[in-house]
Amino acid sequence: MNIRILIQEDVTAYRTLRLQALHTNPEAFGATYEDFAARSLSDIAERLRPKGDPLEGFTLGAFDDEGTLIGTITLQRQQYTKVRHQGTITGMYVTPAARGQGVSRALLHQAIAHALALPGLEQLHLMVVTTNVAAQRLYLSFGFEVCGRIRQAMKLDDTYWDEEAMVLYLKGYELAPLS
Repeated sequence: MNIRILIQEDVTAYRTLRLQALHTNPEAFGATYEDFAARSLSDIAERLRPKGDPLEGFTLGAFDDEGTLIGTITLQRQQYTKVRHQGTITGMYVTPAARGQGVSRALLHQAIAHALALPGLEQLHLMVVTTNVAAQRLYLSFGFEVCGRIRQAMKLDDTYWDEEAMVLYLKGYELAPLS
């Protein structure tokens, strides 16, 4: 497996994987399949374009041995002065065929490693749907703490999903090596 920051040339693979994520696990993302499918390829590519220091915000991609994109995670540092010490993790997804092989763990590990390299970044925040127990366990295993719960955070038609807000405090945090 190879993990690297995605670039604009990865846009087709990223779009394909993102659409799969929205189809396979619609409860885990704020966007719908239809929302994302309506976006132009150039708009999606713009999201992957580095803005200044790539560590300020990026999407990591995990590629299998054949070079197929099998997972993603996005880290975005807050830009406003009073919240600049915070970063947000979004868009974590691994294909069903690659689950259980440590891909999510490796992606999260790499995202946290990048976050730790950012001067002044003290916290990572994320939201996780409460029905995704595997993701909750993964985040807790890295030291994320639940700091709140939003009932009916997302709604599609007549179905609601709750989300937990989680935070990882980076001051004094030691990232254990992947085993």
